[in-house]
Amino acid sequence: MAKIKITVVKKVSNKELYGDNPPLTLTDVPVCPRLEVGQEFVFDPSQIPEGMCPWAYADIQRDITHLRWSGSFPWIKEKNATLSCCSDGSRPVIFKIELLEP
Repeated sequence: MAKIKITVVKKVSNKELYGDNPPLTLTDVPVCPRLEVGQEFVFDPSQIPEGMCPWAYADIQRDITHLRWSGSFPWIKEKNATLSCCSDGSRPVIFKIELLEP
Protein backbone atom coordinates (compact mmCIF):
# COMPACT_ATOMS: atom_id res chain seq x y z
CA MET A 1 0.00 0.00 0.00
CA ALA A 2 1.16 3.53 -0.75
CA LYS A 3 2.72 5.60 2.00
CA ILE A 4 1.73 9.19 2.66
CA LYS A 5 3.95 11.92 4.07
CA ILE A 6 2.39 14.91 5.81
CA THR A 7 4.63 17.87 6.67
CA VAL A 8 3.50 20.81 8.80
CA VAL A 9 4.34 23.81 6.60
CA LYS A 10 2.89 26.78 8.49
CA LYS A 11 0.95 27.60 11.62
CA VAL A 12 -1.11 30.76 11.20
CA SER A 13 -1.79 32.92 14.24
CA ASN A 14 -5.11 34.59 14.88
CA LYS A 15 -3.23 37.92 14.77
CA GLU A 16 -2.12 37.12 11.19
CA LEU A 17 -5.70 36.30 10.27
CA TYR A 18 -7.56 39.13 11.96
CA GLY A 19 -5.07 41.75 13.13
CA ASP A 20 -6.44 43.48 16.22
CA ASN A 21 -10.08 42.92 15.26
CA PRO A 22 -11.06 39.22 15.49
CA PRO A 23 -14.75 38.51 14.83
CA LEU A 24 -15.00 36.61 18.14
CA THR A 25 -13.18 36.84 21.46
CA LEU A 26 -10.30 34.37 21.33
CA THR A 27 -8.22 32.61 24.00
CA ASP A 28 -4.58 33.36 24.71
CA VAL A 29 -3.44 30.54 22.38
CA PRO A 30 -2.34 32.39 19.20
CA VAL A 31 -1.24 29.29 17.20
CA CYS A 32 -2.03 25.58 17.28
CA PRO A 33 -0.25 24.05 20.30
CA ARG A 34 -0.48 20.45 19.01
CA LEU A 35 1.79 20.56 15.95
CA GLU A 36 5.15 22.12 15.06
CA VAL A 37 6.36 23.55 11.76
CA GLY A 38 8.58 20.95 10.08
CA GLN A 39 6.95 18.04 11.91
CA GLU A 40 6.51 15.06 9.59
CA PHE A 41 4.24 12.04 9.58
CA VAL A 42 4.97 9.12 7.24
CA PHE A 43 2.33 6.43 7.43
CA ASP A 44 0.03 3.90 5.82
CA PRO A 45 -3.17 5.92 5.37
CA SER A 46 -5.43 3.17 6.68
CA GLN A 47 -4.92 4.70 10.16
CA ILE A 48 -4.43 8.18 11.55
CA PRO A 49 -0.71 8.75 12.19
CA GLU A 50 0.40 8.77 15.81
CA GLY A 51 0.76 12.30 17.15
CA MET A 52 -1.40 13.86 14.43
CA CYS A 53 -4.25 16.10 15.53
CA PRO A 54 -7.42 14.10 14.82
CA TRP A 55 -9.38 17.24 13.91
CA ALA A 56 -6.76 18.30 11.36
CA TYR A 57 -6.54 14.78 9.95
CA ALA A 58 -10.31 14.70 9.45
CA ASP A 59 -10.07 18.00 7.55
CA ILE A 60 -7.27 16.89 5.18
CA GLN A 61 -8.34 13.27 4.77
CA ARG A 62 -10.17 13.92 1.47
CA ASP A 63 -6.94 15.24 -0.09
CA ILE A 64 -5.01 12.23 1.23
CA THR A 65 -7.61 9.91 -0.29
CA HIS A 66 -7.54 11.81 -3.58
CA LEU A 67 -3.75 11.32 -3.85
CA ARG A 68 -3.97 7.66 -2.81
CA TRP A 69 -6.34 6.92 -5.68
CA SER A 70 -4.17 8.64 -8.32
CA GLY A 71 -5.98 11.93 -8.22
CA SER A 72 -4.17 15.08 -9.27
CA PHE A 73 -4.34 18.74 -8.44
CA PRO A 74 -3.72 20.51 -11.78
CA TRP A 75 -2.75 23.81 -10.13
CA ILE A 76 0.10 22.09 -8.22
CA LYS A 77 3.18 21.52 -10.39
CA GLU A 78 4.58 18.70 -8.25
CA LYS A 79 3.00 15.37 -9.12
CA ASN A 80 1.52 13.34 -6.23
CA ALA A 81 1.49 16.30 -3.83
CA THR A 82 -0.78 19.04 -2.58
CA LEU A 83 -1.26 21.63 0.14
CA SER A 84 -4.17 21.40 2.54
CA CYS A 85 -5.14 22.92 5.86
CA CYS A 86 -7.26 22.28 8.90
CA SER A 87 -10.48 24.21 9.25
CA ASP A 88 -9.66 25.92 12.54
CA GLY A 89 -10.93 29.42 11.82
CA SER A 90 -8.90 31.00 14.59
CA ARG A 91 -5.47 29.36 14.08
CA PRO A 92 -5.24 27.08 11.00
CA VAL A 93 -2.31 24.80 10.20
CA ILE A 94 -1.17 24.25 6.60
CA PHE A 95 0.14 20.85 5.50
CA LYS A 96 2.08 19.53 2.53
CA ILE A 97 0.77 16.08 1.61
CA GLU A 98 2.84 13.76 -0.57
CA LEU A 99 2.18 10.32 -1.98
CA LEU A 100 5.51 8.49 -1.55
CA GLU A 101 4.76 5.24 -3.35
CA PRO A 102 2.29 5.72 -6.19
